Amino acid sequence: MKNKSLIILILFYSFCTQLGLAQNERPPYKYPAEPEVLQKIKEWQDLKFGLFMHWGPYSQWGVVESWTLCPEDRTWINRPKDKSYCQYVKDYENLITTFNPVKFDPDKWSRAAKEAGMKYVVFTTKHHDGFNMFDTRQSEYKITGKSCPFSLNPRADVAKEIFNAFRKENFMIGAYYSTTDWNNDDYWWRYFPPFDRTINYSPAKYPEKWERYNNFIYKQLEELVSGYGKLDLLWFDLNVISKEQKVDWQRLTTMARGYQPGIMMVVRGSNDQYENYRTPEQRVPEEALDYPWETCMTMAGQWSYKPNDNYKPAYQLIQHLVRIVSKGGNFLLNIGPGPDGDFDPVAYERLKEIGSWMKINSEAIYGTTPVKPYQEDKIAFTRKNNTVYAIYLPDEDEKTIPASVLISSIQPVNSGKIYLLGYDKPLGSEKSSKGTIIKIPNNLQHKPPCQYAWTFKIQVQ
Repeated sequence: MKNKSLIILILFYSFCTQLGLAQNERPPYKYPAEPEVLQKIKEWQDLKFGLFMHWGPYSQWGVVESWTLCPEDRTWINRPKDKSYCQYVKDYENLITTFNPVKFDPDKWSRAAKEAGMKYVVFTTKHHDGFNMFDTRQSEYKITGKSCPFSLNPRADVAKEIFNAFRKENFMIGAYYSTTDWNNDDYWWRYFPPFDRTINYSPAKYPEKWERYNNFIYKQLEELVSGYGKLDLLWFDLNVISKEQKVDWQRLTTMARGYQPGIMMVVRGSNDQYENYRTPEQRVPEEALDYPWETCMTMAGQWSYKPNDNYKPAYQLIQHLVRIVSKGGNFLLNIGPGPDGDFDPVAYERLKEIGSWMKINSEAIYGTTPVKPYQEDKIAFTRKNNTVYAIYLPDEDEKTIPASVLISSIQPVNSGKIYLLGYDKPLGSEKSSKGTIIKIPNNLQHKPPCQYAWTFKIQVQ
């Protein structure tokens, strides 16, 4: 009996391991215990589409956000070859004295995001460089600090202004916060040089510094959850700050939910109850994932602003959205505001194009659930109650709808009508040995109601 139980346990462990490898190489997801957090996750999953924003003084140089400060030898960490590391850090930190984004208008951003069909926002209150985009009392390295010319602007507390602007448009509000802080002497102690992205001292040997840094995180988060209105999620990044010890996430979670009951904690990579959803970065998973997840992706080439960056076409962004939602995920699309405080005009163009598509097809996106087989050839599926949405994903140069579309995996109810979203007449269909063939009228083939993807609405059992 013991041997049989052991075999079952080994088989179960093997299954979980394989599942974890297939699903972003992570162990099984751990649901939070609090009912209000579970409810918040469900509400968030129904929104499907959100806006991410990476913004800070680094936008003035157009460099990859924060990472040029990291002493690791990585191909994407590009510093000038004619400048010493110490001089580079000094010049970087001096960017605070010239950061003056006078075109900052969060209402313009929230309107554009709403028009695109976005439903939630995540803003970088502090990235790894330690520059605070909110009015913290724990540091003078902040946009409201005396050294920053924008501190004299009545909208200097940009995090508060952004959260308020998006709340007016009924967005769910998320605060990104890096637990790493390369400007803090209790993180990178100036007594030692930094060695990599983690702290440069031993917490066991210097416990007072480790305690001070953890208290610094605690106090900053307390400022955010107590002084910036209703927040729905805290999105934590670069969370392995020491190779010896972990942050006390239970302490932080208890405090945050004391001020904001039900707030989601997204502690990336923790694989525990503090990672309320997972965040595959810059990619769409090949398979559906059976836990809450979100693809975070840049609209352009890098997370932060870069002059003349290469923006993904609307065709690609819309099809990413469809594929992500069909596999049960959310899509968090990033735009990096420029040093003047505005988006690149191309970003507004992309948001408008996405919005035109969403005005016709949003019912196939919001509040839907995945349905097997998730995708069949060029067709991705979503479901809402007894309706399946079959979203045809054409090739980039495919501008007309085919005369007939075969769907093998989904069986319509008998006598059920099939519609194309954006077209008010039912479409003809017939059964075949391979499935259901949908017939497209000639005029509709050449004048589809939208570009980039077409949605068939099918009633099922």
